[in-house]
Amino acid sequence: MNCIDAKNLDFAELNKALRNTEGDCQITGCLGQRFIAAGMGKRNIFIEGTPGNALGAYLNGAELRVKGNAQDAVGDTMNDGCIIVDGNIGDAAGYAMRGGRIYVKGNAGYRAGIHMKEYREKIPVLVIGGTAGSFLGEYQAGGIIVVLGLNSHDKPIVSNFPCTGMHGGKMYLRSDCRDIRFPSQVHARHAEPEDIKHISEYISEYCLLFGYDKNKILDFPFTVVSPDSRNPYKQMYVAN
Repeated sequence: MNCIDAKNLDFAELNKALRNTEGDCQITGCLGQRFIAAGMGKRNIFIEGTPGNALGAYLNGAELRVKGNAQDAVGDTMNDGCIIVDGNIGDAAGYAMRGGRIYVKGNAGYRAGIHMKEYREKIPVLVIGGTAGSFLGEYQAGGIIVVLGLNSHDKPIVSNFPCTGMHGGKMYLRSDCRDIRFPSQVHARHAEPEDIKHISEYISEYCLLFGYDKNKILDFPFTVVSPDSRNPYKQMYVAN
């Protein structure tokens, strides 16, 4: 396996070194370098440290695994592949992602899953093991968002204004969501067994990646949220 010590490299130098290698690669000493593996195709990249903004932006088939936290815009507009973060992530994870999967062991910041989209067989998936900040799934147009609320210590699974402008895709929250206020253009209901089947594959993969018991995770109520109108913005601009 190739190894790159990023300790004394800026983001441009690190990405140049990465593109000059072939096959699997391990990056050590990462500290805030941006755009790591942007647009990269099929290969495995292991990162120790904290990558900066836009990790895996436009990713096109590579698998990235971060042994640590990651900053904002993880998987920005990614097309294919997988990003696995063993810690927490910053804001706007999965922004406009149109394919691939992102698995986060811990928490996500604001606007995770904003403007996710899908087309035919391309269905992006974002799984957050902890909690999510405000505006989760803002303007979501497709794809699947799962939030598990593990180790949340009674903190709400989602902060303020989830699903604002949502007009496609689905969101699955491991909670009864009694204290969460959803906008009127979405429909939130108790998840039935058939709903859980749709995310069983992603829960299994999350548990395999991070060492959780799938049965314990699923032995808890889920809420599924989906768009409830063909005109989700009407209430914003038209007086009743």
